[in-house]
Amino acid sequence: MTTGVLNLVIKKLKKGEHTMVKLPNRDSYGIKRLESKNAKNAIIQKLANDFNLTPIIAEAYYSQVSHYFSEHSNVKLSSGEISYEAVSAEEPAGKHIRLTRKVTLKLKLMDINTDFDVLANYGLAGLRRHRLERITRQAYDQNALLSYEDIAMILTTSPATIKRDVALLKKQGKFIMTRGAKLDMGPGISHKTAIIELYFKGYTFTDIESKTNHSELSVKRYLADFIQVASLLKQKFTLNQIRLIAQKSDRLVREYAQLYKYYAEKNNQRLIDLITPKKPSSDAKKKSGIPSGKGGENYE
Repeated sequence: MTTGVLNLVIKKLKKGEHTMVKLPNRDSYGIKRLESKNAKNAIIQKLANDFNLTPIIAEAYYSQVSHYFSEHSNVKLSSGEISYEAVSAEEPAGKHIRLTRKVTLKLKLMDINTDFDVLANYGLAGLRRHRLERITRQAYDQNALLSYEDIAMILTTSPATIKRDVALLKKQGKFIMTRGAKLDMGPGISHKTAIIELYFKGYTFTDIESKTNHSELSVKRYLADFIQVASLLKQKFTLNQIRLIAQKSDRLVREYAQLYKYYAEKNNQRLIDLITPKKPSSDAKKKSGIPSGKGGENYE
């Protein structure tokens, strides 16, 4: 401690003050060296040595891996939920499973609000199918697809049993979206187009949710994508331009274009409501400060 600092401390003590005085040389106790002796820096040092990286690159790798770990491992679960890694719904067919992007899911394996009632009325097989519907819908809502093997592992049964269950549910009019189902669709229309068509046919969101095993949130998301494509078609953009702007597949854009043309020719009221901008109400105009258009000027 220097003479100046010591004199200052003595003066404060004489006055009865007990305020701590900062040392001029903060690192006199080797603080910087002590701070470097933590798990983070130990890992960065190992990365640098093991992979012949500079310290800056090694620290960048550490930060990125920490982010991945937080994204896939730090999952908060509620009662009855499980965490499961599944392939992203955006991954194409033919890609090796190890190279596909994975999504960490939260799935409700046990729901006491419905499971007990289903078990009492339909037995173990009925409960398994009920859970199959639930977890495949939840996975798809989180932008992932479960395979038959995934579902079999989660429900502790065989892939063959799951395949039979899915076939039975489809016969009952249920829409079960699995990775296999999506890849096996072939040249037929996509499930998104089929769901939007149900909306144009007058089905409610509740009806569509029950019929297709998709949540209302998913249905509204498909409609939002359709509105974007339909609006661009209305503005005379080409299909290729729309594909680039909307970032949708060529197949989906073509299907949406055909759907739009078909129901536009029929003057479908739901389609008209979707793509026709709504005029703001008088209350909305007041809140937004939009002029009323007096004096012969048109502000619309």
